[in-house]
Amino acid sequence: MCARFTAIILLLAVSSIGAAAAEFYVVQDTATKRCSIAEQKPTAVTAVVVGDGRVYASRTDAEAALKSVQVCKSGDTGAAGPTTEQPK
Repeated sequence: MCARFTAIILLLAVSSIGAAAAEFYVVQDTATKRCSIAEQKPTAVTAVVVGDGRVYASRTDAEAALKSVQVCKSGDTGAAGPTTEQPK
């Protein structure tokens, strides 16, 4: 009984550590100027973290930020100027 209880506690501890380690980023593809959510910080030069480089603990928080980050609304990278995409 004690071993079973210890195993359950250990399993819960390990699963909570994994959940706490989740990270989400709002990133923008520099070629298409489209924003998306990534679970890992981009390492390629074709994607940049936008929104002050903030890391979000949940996908829900990142989705809310995606809607409010100005460069994602305007299609601007913030550094290279506005895109040439036409308004729809």
